[in-house]
Amino acid sequence: MLTVDVDDIVVDYPDTFALMQDLQAMGEGNAILGREMGAIRREVLMANEGIYRELHGNEDGSIPATFRIIYMIGWHEGGDQPKPLPRGSGDVNLKDILESN
Repeated sequence: MLTVDVDDIVVDYPDTFALMQDLQAMGEGNAILGREMGAIRREVLMANEGIYRELHGNEDGSIPATFRIIYMIGWHEGGDQPKPLPRGSGDVNLKDILESN
């Protein structure tokens, strides 16, 4: 059996430099195969700041970045694992439980 869930988290940054610093701290640096080694030139970074802000910037001057977190779990059913009951055989409606909280 496999279960997958996804969360999208939007974080607002003051600029692309703060965003890149967080990406690097997460280990999400440049992972492109065949990339040029070495630092990115300053003029490229400055152009990136202006373009990203113009295309994606918020009204308050911050820039958003969306991080998609994917949770996955898989397991093999064991012989002694209880089998699911037939659909509709429950005594309690899940909707009632969720609405009571």
